[in-house]
Amino acid sequence: MEASVHSPILNMLIEDAMLNRAPAIHLRPFKPGDEAAFRNLNEAWIAKYFMIEAADRVVLEDPVKNIIEPGGHIFMALADDRPVGCCALLPMGPGEFELAKMTVLERDRGLGIGRKILEYAIAQAKKLGAERLYLETNRNLANAIHLYESVGFRHVSPDQVIPSPYARANVFMEMAL
Repeated sequence: MEASVHSPILNMLIEDAMLNRAPAIHLRPFKPGDEAAFRNLNEAWIAKYFMIEAADRVVLEDPVKNIIEPGGHIFMALADDRPVGCCALLPMGPGEFELAKMTVLERDRGLGIGRKILEYAIAQAKKLGAERLYLETNRNLANAIHLYESVGFRHVSPDQVIPSPYARANVFMEMAL
């Protein structure tokens, strides 16, 4: 009778692969009850890199009133029902949305979740008939800027945009859909 026994090294590699596998990510529109997760996800990244500004507080305190009701959308990324990321589309005008409040929990970064959220938000904007997406970010967020560039966002000169309500905004980008 032949026994199937893995070597200790092979067992360790199998265990590492199982522990380090990327979780299955489920993307979906915002639903009632997501308010706290949306706020917590955003406050975590903003507080780490910048300071939470008055404009952040307004949006994060009541995302339904300040994003959804005016015609915007919020998308949530979940890993095993655990909120790990989010993104919003804020209406700017006919056929235009601002991509905003996009983040992934720090511990879940590097797994491709940000790209999945971004691609999902772009696809949803197209379904909504958007012709243009706009975003504001900060030059210190090099990984985010690289991600935006990789999907087709292009830089816009600061003198071509409406002044931002965010002091941290110093990079402006847009994408034609």
